[in-house]
Amino acid sequence: MHLPNHRTPWEHRFLTRRDFLNRCGLGFGMLGLANLMGGEVLASDRSSNDSPLTPKGPHFPARATRVIHIFANGGPSHVDTFDPKPALARLHGKPLPMDNLKTERKTGAAFQSPFKFKRYGQSGIEVSEIFSHVAEHIDDIAVIRSMQAEVPNHEPSLLLMNCGEARLPRPSMGSWVTYGLGTMNQNLPGFITMCPNGYPIQESQNWQSAFLPGIYQGTYINTKHQEIDKLIEHIRNTTTSLPEQREQLDLLHRLNDEHSKRRAQDAKLEARIQSFELAYRMQMDASDAFDIGKEPEHIRKLYGEGTQARQLLIARRLLERGVRFVQVWHGEGQPWDNHDDLEVNHRRLAGECDQAIGALLSDLKQRGMLDDTLVIWGGEFGRTPTVELPTPGANAGKINGRDHNHYGFSMWLAGGGVRGGYVHGATDEFGFKAQEKPVQVHDLHATLLQLLGFDHTKLTFRHAGRDFRLTDVYGKVVSELIA
Repeated sequence: MHLPNHRTPWEHRFLTRRDFLNRCGLGFGMLGLANLMGGEVLASDRSSNDSPLTPKGPHFPARATRVIHIFANGGPSHVDTFDPKPALARLHGKPLPMDNLKTERKTGAAFQSPFKFKRYGQSGIEVSEIFSHVAEHIDDIAVIRSMQAEVPNHEPSLLLMNCGEARLPRPSMGSWVTYGLGTMNQNLPGFITMCPNGYPIQESQNWQSAFLPGIYQGTYINTKHQEIDKLIEHIRNTTTSLPEQREQLDLLHRLNDEHSKRRAQDAKLEARIQSFELAYRMQMDASDAFDIGKEPEHIRKLYGEGTQARQLLIARRLLERGVRFVQVWHGEGQPWDNHDDLEVNHRRLAGECDQAIGALLSDLKQRGMLDDTLVIWGGEFGRTPTVELPTPGANAGKINGRDHNHYGFSMWLAGGGVRGGYVHGATDEFGFKAQEKPVQVHDLHATLLQLLGFDHTKLTFRHAGRDFRLTDVYGKVVSELIA
């Protein structure tokens, strides 16, 4: 039936059968829900122009305002880096005076570290020769020698370390931080993750936002490229000027807004809208932030050559420009996973990043940024103090590497209110299992959030009928790590 005095709004012409059934089926339920929640809905209403990345205050005064997470993916050996074990030298090639703990693969006799350890700084903390540049800053570093994970497998351990949950999809630590704090530069993503040549194991799940709004997901950058146009694809629009793009986005925003209102503020659509807006704004700041050619020559020499040096210098430039959380991976896959040729590979890998990490700490300190920048280094677990035995199809059978070890391993923290020149906890005399003051991954996350000004039990997001948090239902703050 056609009524000449009642014209159908144009947007109603695009009502699909699915939309129709959805509205019919949920309409009365939504009326009931609105009646129950009316006050809360009105109280939480915000302008659609508010950015979800607008800076927000934490629960209490923070010691750190930004984070750089240097991820040694694959599992570096703690007994070859930050946890010296002289007992392994005495027993090298002999069985341990205890049963070997159950690991992913079979291991045999004690395997001494091929590297020398030396005391550094006023604190006299021992560090391996392969991290001599990092060791020069040991008085600003808190070494945790009693970390523990749940299982000796890369996939669940990576997710546990990054997302606080080894099995189910959960928001990553960087997503929680940007959700809680927003970001200080609206022209750059709040959370950036850099990994050269591809993805680590578990790929983008490591920086996922899961049920948090999509704007909080990490923005991945493949840092094998150096040219800006390859490093950040489509960063420049060669056909349309910025004012013209702004007009297009404004029109698109109005259309999407109408579309969204009829779909109960669909989260996926909102994430897409925010990504368009962020991509537009990035054209102004991203090219500058990623161009290390603008750094003075003495700064570039301080960091050294190579991909890791470039990544860490970019990370400092991003933090300086207001990015809240930067994650730096060593490389695709699991480069630190040295089941064979551990001496050769660990020396090479440390050589690729040691100078640059030391330079980062020096650079942050000389700029007055280390005081409120939290620096984290470590992998998803450690490695066994015993040698890995040949396993057909699993390794090269050289008997000169170590298997995964989640029972005890090392990480370190620096800056951002961390207690420098401090060693927390200890593994047994061989380095197999955390014995003194064990720190679970949830405890680490609770402590990091504390430094950022959050009570980890109160930084929550309502999803599927319950309040979720980074630490799930676990975690205690390790107060000894805080200055």
